[in-house]
Amino acid sequence: MYREKVKDTPKKVLNPKLWTGVFVFGLMGAARGLDEGLIGTTYTLPSFIARFGLEDPSLSTAERADLLSNIASMVQLGSILGALIAFWLTEKIGRLWATRQLCLVWAAGISIFLAAAPTGNIAMVYAGRFIAGVGIEQTTVVAPTYLAEIALPAIRGFRVCMFSGSVYLGIMVAYFASWSSSIHLTNSKQAQWPIPNSLHIVFSSMIFLLSFLARTLATSALERLRKLPSSHPFVQQELKAIVSQLPHTQAPLSQTPTLLTSLRALLFHAPNRNKLLITLSMQLLSQWSGASSITMYAPYYFSLIGKTSNKDQLLVTTLLGVVKFVSAVLCAIFLIDFIGRRKALGIGISLQLISLLYIAIFLGVTGNATGPDPESASGGTHPTTTTTAIKPNTHATHVAILSVYVSALAWALGWNSIQYLLPAETFSLPLRALGSSFTTTAHFATQYGNSKAVPRMLLAMGGGGTMGMFAGITGIGGLWAWWWLPEGAGRALEDGDNDDHVDGEAGMELEETENVNCRRRQAERGDGDERYRR
Repeated sequence: MYREKVKDTPKKVLNPKLWTGVFVFGLMGAARGLDEGLIGTTYTLPSFIARFGLEDPSLSTAERADLLSNIASMVQLGSILGALIAFWLTEKIGRLWATRQLCLVWAAGISIFLAAAPTGNIAMVYAGRFIAGVGIEQTTVVAPTYLAEIALPAIRGFRVCMFSGSVYLGIMVAYFASWSSSIHLTNSKQAQWPIPNSLHIVFSSMIFLLSFLARTLATSALERLRKLPSSHPFVQQELKAIVSQLPHTQAPLSQTPTLLTSLRALLFHAPNRNKLLITLSMQLLSQWSGASSITMYAPYYFSLIGKTSNKDQLLVTTLLGVVKFVSAVLCAIFLIDFIGRRKALGIGISLQLISLLYIAIFLGVTGNATGPDPESASGGTHPTTTTTAIKPNTHATHVAILSVYVSALAWALGWNSIQYLLPAETFSLPLRALGSSFTTTAHFATQYGNSKAVPRMLLAMGGGGTMGMFAGITGIGGLWAWWWLPEGAGRALEDGDNDDHVDGEAGMELEETENVNCRRRQAERGDGDERYRR
């Protein structure tokens, strides 16, 4: 299947230079995965709970739920700001320098977070996680855009899914780190939670250093990436497609479309506006389908199902990380480019819907009631889980745990791949960074709302009601995919740009840029007006 897909691609194109860029930028997905995995297990560690008062008896159940959600969601709140500045930074300083600065911001925020360990200063936790979120979010704009631009059309889905796959690499590593810490470090040691969270510093430093290996310079960059001379027909074909868009992107500063012009082109031209609506609705439906909340609050969901021991919760959560990572890798290699985006998403949503429905019915039938659990994971009062008479070793319980794993596989096949791939494929080059920035802003705004709301939802609706709502939204997402999702498998990024020229004032400015640059290229070839020569 893979050979059939790349049969027309010269072998030299798939070379170490290309794979270096793919690896460096793909690895940035671990930023999100690490945070979701680490914070999702850190607040179950007794040392963290005691230090920051997550089970303070003077607080009400609702207040404890709010404290937990504030800590968990602060990165998502910072990510909204990161999304707003990612477009500007990417366009001004380029993909590589944007990567380096986001690594520094990410590491600085985590350093402040870790510095709260000796004192238990909750303000430092909030500030550090907010700043880290500003850096972490930018990975979702920089990396998928870069990967889509350097990838071959035949296997672009695989390359971009390297990013989503590394998200799950981060989650898996984070789960293992917290699980190991709970086993090998006693609950009285404050190092129990800072040690696994220091993985943020390790990954940000590694990506920062590796970014100096991924250099990009026009035709010479294509020669290095493809390992072919610039005269080779394969390179010429790619250059021709790219050059067709240069009028929009390579104008001198005085002719470069302003942010306002780009905004008008994106918001007021019907084809571009439709693309934006598709990507925004995708983020809303995917984030409220429940998968991200399961990742972030996995130990609590497993406690609802019947895993009452803290170590048991962390163990099954760690296995969930393995399932997520393996599923993401297999889907990226064998499915996303070969069965198409729509079919992959359809299968993923179907499996996710079935698994969520089972969990919702299971929690409803087994008498999951609203109220505090007197025997929480750490031995105190749990802020979100509810009183239940579930027996931990029944067949129904095992199927419920299996359903959580199936939902993870379904998410990897469906929404997770599409949410990064679709914005990178949908928008034309002049609007790609801006469109991706809009999309990721929506992504983290909805994820913030979800992560902030889930603890309160579990109190008010119980586990069955919460999972039932997620199942309903997943079903709506299936209808959306059937009617709206475009298919981009095997298509060059430039192929869909012919309908992106815009009307009105924004279109006139962009077209003027195109005319000036066409005349300049003609002058430099010697067959145009000399006034336009640089």
